Amino acid sequence: MSQDILVTISDKEKKKLKVILKNNKNEKTNLISILQEIQDLYHYLPPNSLYYISKKLNIPLAEIYSVATFYTQFKFNKLGNYHLVCCDGTACHVKGGELLLNLIENELGIKSGNTTRDQMFSIDSVACLGCCAISPVCVINGKIYGDLTLKKLRNILLKLKKS
Repeated sequence: MSQDILVTISDKEKKKLKVILKNNKNEKTNLISILQEIQDLYHYLPPNSLYYISKKLNIPLAEIYSVATFYTQFKFNKLGNYHLVCCDGTACHVKGGELLLNLIENELGIKSGNTTRDQMFSIDSVACLGCCAISPVCVINGKIYGDLTLKKLRNILLKLKKS
């Protein structure tokens, strides 16, 4: 026996999601693209949006979560204004990538995978960003910062905190 979950979603949000579905021809086979567009819009995957998509595409919610949790690009918690992604691939690790991540965690008071209470910063660590030639590397809101040192990163963080 299936039970429907009571989910409230505003008309404004429905309109945005309908556009995303239309862009993807309302096709189940475009689920990853749909999820990417939702995340681009909200910077994470809000549960009410996933439920709406589930109903509109007739895909079980569990299947949507199964796809979304498989790919590390998808986030289920709202990201901060500044999303810091630290590389921990071999080249970055050898050149001090782990120390950079530790600095960020200590400066912001959160661990990788979390967002600060004021919603200003989020931190993630990934296996490789593909920027080995300029390692160690962090990406902040899509901008690549390479050849980082603790001093350079500390200065970047100070600037971001002041903005």
